[in-house]
Order: sequence, then C-alpha cells, then structure tokens
Amino acid sequence: MCADLVPDGRWERVAPLLPPAPERRQRHPGRLRVPDRAVLAGIIYVLRTGVAGRDVPARAVGCSEVTAWRRLRDWTEAGVWPRLHAALLTELRRADLLDLDDCAVDGSHVRALKGGSCVGPSPVDRARPGSKRHVIVDGCGTPLAVTLTGGNRHDDTQLLPLLDAIPPIRGLRGRPRRRPGRLFADGGYDFDKYRRLLWKRGIKPMIARRGVAHGSGLGKVRWVVERAFAWLHQFKRLRTRYDRRADLHQGLLDLACSIICLRRLRRSS
Repeated sequence: MCADLVPDGRWERVAPLLPPAPERRQRHPGRLRVPDRAVLAGIIYVLRTGVAGRDVPARAVGCSEVTAWRRLRDWTEAGVWPRLHAALLTELRRADLLDLDDCAVDGSHVRALKGGSCVGPSPVDRARPGSKRHVIVDGCGTPLAVTLTGGNRHDDTQLLPLLDAIPPIRGLRGRPRRRPGRLFADGGYDFDKYRRLLWKRGIKPMIARRGVAHGSGLGKVRWVVERAFAWLHQFKRLRTRYDRRADLHQGLLDLACSIICLRRLRRSS
C-alpha cells in the first residue's frame, strides 16, 4: 500500500523537503524510527479516505495513527507543504501547463465539527461552527494558493491575502511570476475598492456585477474554480473539518493541492 500511496515520483519530490531525522540516542535508543515514506503514506491514506486515526490499517500502511499525526505536525511546522506546492507549480510552468494570464477566485464553506481556530458561525449553515476555504486557480483550474478563515468571513476580505499567498512561480527565464493577468470572480467580490486595488497591482479585474438580470457571462470562464473545489472534496478528509488546529488543516489543504498538481504532471507525460 505504501508504494501505491507514495509512488517513486511523488517521494522523490517530497524527500528533499523533509527536515532531517533527529539523531538516535546511544543509551536507551528505544524503538526504531518509522521511515518517512511510510508515514507520508499514512497521512495520504487519511487524507484520501477520511477515516479516523484509529481506523488506519497500521500493518498495511506501515505506521500508527499517533506517528502519522506527530509527523504531520512536525512537517507542517517546518513548512514542508507550501514548499512542495511551490516546487510543483514551478514544474508545471516549466512544462507550459500553467495559464497565469487568466485566473479565477472563489470561497467555499465547510463544517468544523470540533471548533478551533479559524472557525466562525457559518451564514449558510444556520450559524453552526464552520470554516471557509478561499482558492485561486489558473485558467486550467490548478490551485495556485488556498487560505483558511472563519466561516463568517466575506469572500472579498480575503481577495488580497489570497493573491499575496501565491508563491513565486519560476520555471521560465526572467522574474518569477506571482500575479495573474486577469482575475475572474463572482458578484461576491463586486466592490469598486477591490477593482482599483487590482488595477494598481497590474491585474485586470473581471468581476461579475450584482443584480444583472441574465447573469454576467463569466461562468464560461470561472467554472474552473468550482471544479477545483470538487477536486479538493475528492479528498474525503477535507469535506468536513476535524482538526482543531488551523495550521494542520491548512497543511492538508496544501498537500491536496500538491497531489492535484502531480496528477496534471503525470497526465501530461
């Protein structure tokens, strides 16, 4: 199962980013450290299936639930997942698989069963505790950045922080690319203030006007962001938020975005 969840191509990209293992004690060394590849398989297994930690098949995966959680915590605090996502975006741009001229942005609610940070009363779920994912994608739907806020935060307040979360995307000669040419968004972002701020950054705003009788016509372009949410929800652990720590849930979101990028690279090869 480890080879299925962490094939060679995936492991070769993740391994250089992992922090070095602590040195083993000379006296009373204790148990042998579980290999990082087996632990990554356990993390991805939980991410894909959404099972509780106690239901992880330790013998098949190669690590226990406690080991997987601790290593996820350590790797998240070390910043492994954002660096992995940025490296894969660079590979996609080098392979001419990124369309940074046209990007789209949107937000989506998710219920937070155990509360924690970045949680608020969701306006679409009878004020139950929830969180909100804000995603910006390229013209093909590849996630460029994802952020997490409370469920009561309005989409427009996270537009600029989401743009700032896009990593420097290298892969071609010249300066790294960090901003789209045009940005498509629905009526939730329909504020002249943000249009001016986007123009100031050199981004052409393509934002739908609220109250238009027959729609904005932007749906034929910005549907890719809705598909990106569907891709994220294929990872069952992300359909409902169970993590009280926002950084751990953010780490799982970044890992899911990296797996989506890897799928695009694999299909193009």
